[in-house]
Amino acid sequence: MNLQRLIEKHLPAFTPLFEPALTANNTIYMELSSTNNAFEGMTESQQDAAILQRIEDAGALAGVGGYLEDRAVYKDTDLFQGDAERSIHIGVDVFMAAATPILAPLDGRVHSFANRQVYGDYGPVIILRHCLEGFEFHTLYGHLSEDSLSGLEDGKQFAAGQEIARIGPRPVNGNWAPHLHFQLIRDMQGIRGDYPGVVRPAELDFYRENCPDPGALILT
Repeated sequence: MNLQRLIEKHLPAFTPLFEPALTANNTIYMELSSTNNAFEGMTESQQDAAILQRIEDAGALAGVGGYLEDRAVYKDTDLFQGDAERSIHIGVDVFMAAATPILAPLDGRVHSFANRQVYGDYGPVIILRHCLEGFEFHTLYGHLSEDSLSGLEDGKQFAAGQEIARIGPRPVNGNWAPHLHFQLIRDMQGIRGDYPGVVRPAELDFYRENCPDPGALILT
């Protein structure tokens, strides 16, 4: 089963990840590729302010982007030390203010969750399991607030449109500018509470198939 085609077929069944819903008209493209030096040399607080200011100046609600983007921002983090080849981002990032609520796009149950407190990791992360036409797939939500994990348990059910989490602040979100890392995953490969969000170029054929572009679920 091709997950991308299944998602496209059932798009009307999905609800927005945010309220108000994000669209092409109320978002801007936020680039963090290796060729973009717009945020180079900034402190963490300056970078956070610059991202939010860019969104505000555009009259937008969020900055969105990053699927299959080749990035250099990971090389200095604890998580990626010794693995400089991992540079291709296979989710989509949604930059918004910390504490912004995130809504379930479809009925689902908690597959697993964790609080991954290593610099450069997800921080609090939740993975939901969904089913369409008898086909199982997953959505991953990374860089959340710590209270997003309160009361969670494996198997907990969420209805489409129900709040499942909030965007987390530094440093608990893995020490990133506040944003949601959102990712589609066909096969979890037995992994729980985690899944690669950045991969090596040599692995891209597999991950492009297993983690197709989730953009259609972000921009309605």
